[in-house]
Amino acid sequence: MTPLPSKIVCVGKNFHAHAAELGSSVPSEPLIFLKPPSSIIASGEPIVIPNGVGRVDYEGEIAVRIGTKARHVSEAEAWSVIEGVLPLNDVTARDLQRQDDQWSRAKGFDTFCPIGSVSTVSPHDFPDVTLITRVNGEERQRAKASEMVFSIPSLISYITRIMTLEPGDIVSPGTPEGVGSLSPGDEVEVELEGLDTLRNPVEEEGDVGS
Repeated sequence: MTPLPSKIVCVGKNFHAHAAELGSSVPSEPLIFLKPPSSIIASGEPIVIPNGVGRVDYEGEIAVRIGTKARHVSEAEAWSVIEGVLPLNDVTARDLQRQDDQWSRAKGFDTFCPIGSVSTVSPHDFPDVTLITRVNGEERQRAKASEMVFSIPSLISYITRIMTLEPGDIVSPGTPEGVGSLSPGDEVEVELEGLDTLRNPVEEEGDVGS
């Protein structure tokens, strides 16, 4: 795998239907949060469900990787700082997310950020990039990038007014409707149709010290 990014900047509730399935609405400004680089795994590596966390969900996303250091980037300039797109699974301990006032714990466990390979996509073609998430071969999510409420250029501009994005950093712009739980023995796939498919088995955490 390539070197870990300095940060993974994620966006919550960026598809209307997903916000609705969580019982809320899309915020007036992008809702951003961070996943730690230590949560990253590659395709084929197991998602490990920690003991005692309750429900753990998949969230397939169409992420982008930054190729150039970026600060105060305009929407018109945004694609010039993007290296490419990649499938990402924003694995979430849903019970903990509902329990906590912020999401670091629910989103930050080791193995909770599977990522795939980077593909080059033109700004013209990006809106048609299609995300498909499957669990054990059964389709659970399908959406196009054009369905995002806040577009990639608007998100890059918004984020870089707050923090500098470094080469290798990942921006993941939210998941569509259809999120659901994972169990040990499952296999989850996040596909960017025609580009790359991320596949990860799901395992239960072993006893500490075993």
